[in-house]
Amino acid sequence: MKIVVIGGTGLIGANIVNRLRLNGHETVAAAPSTGVNTLTGEGLAAALEGAQVVVDVANSPSFEDQAVMDFFRTSTGNLLDAEADAGVDHHVMLSIVGADRLPDCGYFRAKVAQEALVKASGQPYTILRATQFFEFVEGIVETGNVGGTIHMSPALIQPIASDDICAVLADLAVGAPLNGTVEIGGPDRFPLDELARKFLASRHDKRPVVADVHARYFGSELDDRSLVASETATKGPTRFHNWLSRKLAQG
Repeated sequence: MKIVVIGGTGLIGANIVNRLRLNGHETVAAAPSTGVNTLTGEGLAAALEGAQVVVDVANSPSFEDQAVMDFFRTSTGNLLDAEADAGVDHHVMLSIVGADRLPDCGYFRAKVAQEALVKASGQPYTILRATQFFEFVEGIVETGNVGGTIHMSPALIQPIASDDICAVLADLAVGAPLNGTVEIGGPDRFPLDELARKFLASRHDKRPVVADVHARYFGSELDDRSLVASETATKGPTRFHNWLSRKLAQG
């Protein structure tokens, strides 16, 4: 099976490419650095020629509200048009748990718009909504830094290892289109302020963490449903403390 991974050189994309190649699939790592640009259309038709599946895990180079919206609308629109021309059988997209629950976040609004394009395209599709990656916890913590004190919402978060997401995406890519949305989250839920303390303690970072119900998460106030997956969602097996231990061992 020929599978094209859009964003195939990034954190998620490269992992999926490797998994699919190990399973014997012809896999194209499509990205501007490999001559495929979904914003301009450069190299897109050639990359999709003979492809049965496209996995879109591309990300915007800018998270500014208008820029990220423009990126996902343009990139996804060009990609879906090219897939229709090439006769691609299955479009797989990575999105975010809670994207439709946090409209004050420009990035989340853009992901909802991207999902809508996929659903309206007529292409057979599967959307996987994932919770926040362990790899992004450091960045999340730093957004709460105010004068050396970390202000974090005590709302629940259910982070997941990116490797666990990639395993599910690779399986979805070789399966039949669901023409629907499924979710995946980590095995545990934490208050966000507690997660920040765990992360900082692993780095021997003594900055205090304050639980603040009004602390914003990329522009939005949170509640206990904002960032957690549904009860029926798939759960990744990797626990946060085990992931932290491996990262520390790797230096």
